[in-house]
Amino acid sequence: RILVGRPYGNEQLSRTLLRKRVALPVYASDALSSAAYAPDEILLTLALAGVAAVTLSPWVGLAVIVVLLTVVASYRQNVHAYPSGGGDYEIASENLGRRAGLTVGSALLVDYVLTVAVSMSSAAQYLVTAVPVLHGQQGLLAAAGVIILMLVNLRGVKEAGSLFAVPTYLFLVSVLGMCAVGLFQAATGSLAQAPSAGFELRPEAGLDAGLTGLAGAFLLLRAFSSDAAALTGVEAISNGVPTFRKPKSRNAATTLLLLGGLAAAMLAGILALANLTKVHFVQDPATQLLQNGSPVRDYIQHPVISQLAETVFGDGSLLFYVVVASTGLILVFASNTAFNGFPILASVLAKDGYLPRQMRTRGDRLAFSNGIIVLGL
Repeated sequence: RILVGRPYGNEQLSRTLLRKRVALPVYASDALSSAAYAPDEILLTLALAGVAAVTLSPWVGLAVIVVLLTVVASYRQNVHAYPSGGGDYEIASENLGRRAGLTVGSALLVDYVLTVAVSMSSAAQYLVTAVPVLHGQQGLLAAAGVIILMLVNLRGVKEAGSLFAVPTYLFLVSVLGMCAVGLFQAATGSLAQAPSAGFELRPEAGLDAGLTGLAGAFLLLRAFSSDAAALTGVEAISNGVPTFRKPKSRNAATTLLLLGGLAAAMLAGILALANLTKVHFVQDPATQLLQNGSPVRDYIQHPVISQLAETVFGDGSLLFYVVVASTGLILVFASNTAFNGFPILASVLAKDGYLPRQMRTRGDRLAFSNGIIVLGL
């Protein structure tokens, strides 16, 4: 009772349904949080071909934004046509057959597990950025975060959403605010250079000439596919339609529209600002970053958003810590999207006889507790 709370009766199910302003942090935090690591992926990939290739990052980001908005438009149709919560699994099953549906359902379940792992790992990395004394404890911190998130979700979907709403909106305001201030500084000529701007990039063998030839074309496509991490979690709302207040489909479609607009704005703003401040982000700083032709030693590389916050607001400033802390929190809460999507999808698969029937059981707080616990493990 201390961990989960007082049990609800089945007649209280309606009180657990979500308003749009709560549903956004519950189901969209995964997709929104991808703005924290998707730019890192594109810059990391393009850095393999040297400094000139990195300048193309905004164009790769624009291509991803086009795909993102296309996918959002598609899911807005899906939530009206398939409001039961099966999402892609139900769509594939009805239109392509059960085998295709099971393939999609299996892929989604695995994706939700990976979402928790990746988000918690990234969150631990941002926490170490803000609190360097914790360096080396990232694995323990991530595991503890998963356990806490599991316990919070066992208390109910609405309770978890209310708890995570403030940090999610804080992340949105802080990152979009940082982009706005940075672009204003650029327009007025007062924007500084990023901490990594002074370093040279050592291209990988075979990419010394930049993005020319077949190797360069494949690297550009790899950057696009890596940056497509920004699309992670868009499908979660289509799986969670039953948890919205009536009219369920319309509220879910509106939430999807908000998600698409906010995610596109953040991705565009971060990549534009990273290009203006000449942020360099590489896989191995000790070998890929050069200073006066020699490898850089003892340089601790921070994530892209951390470098931008330091550049725009100043290292150690209050706003710097607000941006870094809110980014770390949203990465933790991105896992919460999976804790909502996984149990609902598992319950649909159990209803169709493809998972144990216990996955259909609602717990004391009317959430699918067994699915939550399985995902946590």
